[in-house]
Amino acid sequence: MARVVLENLTKQYPEKSGANVTAVRGINLEIADGEFMVLVGPSGCGKSTTLRMIAGLEEISGGTVAIDGRVVNAVLPKDRDIAMVFQNYALYPHMSVYDNLAFGLKMRGRPRDEIEARVREAAAMLGLEALLPRRPKALSGGQRQRVALGRAIVRQPKVFLFDEPLSNLDAKMRGSTRTELAKLHARLKATMIYVTHDQVEAMTMGDRICVMKDGAIMQVAKPLTLYHEPANLFVAGFIGSPPMNLFPGAVEIADGVAASFVVAGGAWRVPLSAEVAGRVGDFRGLPLTLGVRPEHVRVDPAGTAGASVAARIELVEPMGAETFLHLAAGPTTFVARAVPHEEHRVGGEVAVTFAADRAHLFDSASGAALRTAC
Repeated sequence: MARVVLENLTKQYPEKSGANVTAVRGINLEIADGEFMVLVGPSGCGKSTTLRMIAGLEEISGGTVAIDGRVVNAVLPKDRDIAMVFQNYALYPHMSVYDNLAFGLKMRGRPRDEIEARVREAAAMLGLEALLPRRPKALSGGQRQRVALGRAIVRQPKVFLFDEPLSNLDAKMRGSTRTELAKLHARLKATMIYVTHDQVEAMTMGDRICVMKDGAIMQVAKPLTLYHEPANLFVAGFIGSPPMNLFPGAVEIADGVAASFVVAGGAWRVPLSAEVAGRVGDFRGLPLTLGVRPEHVRVDPAGTAGASVAARIELVEPMGAETFLHLAAGPTTFVARAVPHEEHRVGGEVAVTFAADRAHLFDSASGAALRTAC
């Protein structure tokens, strides 16, 4: 196990025009000893490039990578004491599962009895004992991924690196393998850095999550902190399924107090709680964005007392334990989570209210969340 520290880490790629494309923009990140850190973001955000610089597979343009207190910028990948699991498994097709697991240890000249013990231990941990004589072509995708994991485990490295290892699996297998990885981390107590574009994987697996965009870090926090306290509009719109509803507009002042949020166009208003209104401060009169999670949009199918906005149902997504309604109020669209046993039909109308005490406010210009009064 080891602590990993990235300081001002930068990666630039030269272009024929002479200009450089910056893939990673001077990021700073500390992964604690034994922590499961997830790097998440859309394609092209720099997460895989960051992982590959930690592994030594990409040359570092600027800054440092330190593993267990040692700067490893100039250290070869094989000497960094890391193990990497790739998306495509990278198994040797002519070797048995046993030999695939043992190969790295044989190349390092480990004693035969040590190799045997490590391979058997990893196979037992991953449920591969019965598969040891088989070759990769006789395995399912999930079994091949477990072999790739086992090959990393037998190394007993200081740091495990995972580059979207579950993306080739079907939905059911992804779910079960995700669970097994989380259990594996709890058992090994090893430092793990995991790259994914799937925010569900990130939320369910990581001790902390690093959200990236355009080569920069947007926020680093525990999963529920990201969900309930997004630092900016990007995190608010990226984390959550469905993501947070975001409404551009401005705060309306009554008797010197921020009383409600007027959605752009003046079509309708959302009352603000005193706590949320207290964050407005010097942002009075400036363009703001209101954020409300789908579960905090309350649906009243009968349109009875207390409903503040009439909305048309454009799509119904029954998910079993919950139902998501895609709604439109004038030109504004948003999503609400409804009670699953109630019937809703496309084209119907419902009235909705917004949980004023669970709303978020963001500066529309910078995207930053308004945390406290200015």
